[in-house]
Amino acid sequence: MTDFTIIGRSMSARLFSTVVTALTVAVAVGLLITLLSMKNAGRQAFERGSGNMDLLVSGDSSPMVAVLNGVFYANAPARPIDWGTYERIAHDPRVEWAIPIQQGDSYEGFPVLATMPEFFEQFKPEPTTPWTFSAGAGLKENFEVVLGSQAAAGTGLKLGEKLHLTHGTSESRAAHVHEEFTYTVVGILNATGGPHDRALFTTLESTWMVHASEKRERDHERAHDGDGHDHDHAHANPEIDLTDEDRLITGVYISTAKRAGSMVGAAMPQVAAELRARSGFTVAQPKSEMDKLFRIVSNVDVVFRALAVVVLVSSGIAIMLALYNSMSERRRQIAVLRVLGCSRGRVFGLVLTESALLGLIGAATGLAIALAGGSAAAAQLRRSVGLVISPVYRAEWLVPVLIGAVLLAAVAGLIPAVMAYRTGVAKNLKPLG
Repeated sequence: MTDFTIIGRSMSARLFSTVVTALTVAVAVGLLITLLSMKNAGRQAFERGSGNMDLLVSGDSSPMVAVLNGVFYANAPARPIDWGTYERIAHDPRVEWAIPIQQGDSYEGFPVLATMPEFFEQFKPEPTTPWTFSAGAGLKENFEVVLGSQAAAGTGLKLGEKLHLTHGTSESRAAHVHEEFTYTVVGILNATGGPHDRALFTTLESTWMVHASEKRERDHERAHDGDGHDHDHAHANPEIDLTDEDRLITGVYISTAKRAGSMVGAAMPQVAAELRARSGFTVAQPKSEMDKLFRIVSNVDVVFRALAVVVLVSSGIAIMLALYNSMSERRRQIAVLRVLGCSRGRVFGLVLTESALLGLIGAATGLAIALAGGSAAAAQLRRSVGLVISPVYRAEWLVPVLIGAVLLAAVAGLIPAVMAYRTGVAKNLKPLG
């Protein structure tokens, strides 16, 4: 009979205790691996959204809120920006490009971003990677829509299909469908792994005309059939003369002029400071705000990693207690093994190996839990917020974690192993009863 046969029978005889103890190790190892694998993945996913943008001008109350709303579509900014402010920004010689955006509409729960056709040429969702299309092309005419990859998958829309956008979100009390204006899908983007994958894109002119039409209808009380809701359903998308009051936006994406090979414009701090003082609007540096966010998150992350280590140590204690409590039942078995020629050292090794094997089973199970849980969490994040977070499992920390779990389990088995080593033969072979 081999040592592993003896250990296997010993563990199967206490199957419930073996499973619970191994699961305790697995939970701790799985939690620690998940936290370490997600350490930089989340940051990289958030950085994809701001792309090659240096500054974001918004009417939001703070830079952090501006970035969350203007880049990650958390909410639509409530305070509009007039078109004159945008033109002054765009004509600044220190500005390489400025892209105006307007938010507030949606389609089947997906946000709509109204912008200029140049959005797909000048703004890049990743600093060095431009947009690419899986079908169709960018915006050319009014009342056209380009779909992000997640929006296309979620809505099932195809090239050439017609749709009506919703003012606000479906959860909003004031939400209503712009049924009198029909949009056509002209392009579908490839996935970028960022928040823009969830969006639908259309032209500013289209959005201005839709909202101007509604405003004028309300102002002049143009009620149809007495209730004000019977709109023209011919979907002719009438051209409307726009005024300066109609040309409102909710944000401006800005890239400052840069030297060849430089990723950051030397004039960016100066431009940001002047815009804050001159425009009265919030001016955010998306990368800086993400740094602030992840400094906060990193503090919480340290706490979670410390908790995972504590749970791992607790699992080692659980192994020790499980083996210690089983020693009273195993003394007779150990005495029989000694009579059959098993040395004290071999008995010591059997208990220590069993302890290490519990750690190995737990570590392997924990790794499986981390892999499955990380994939499930990444899939859910992609579905819910459009972020692609890919857990990274690096051998430089993964191997030490797994080996550490096994070594900790082996150390936890030292006390039970010493007890087994000291078990007397004569005393424990006395007839029972």
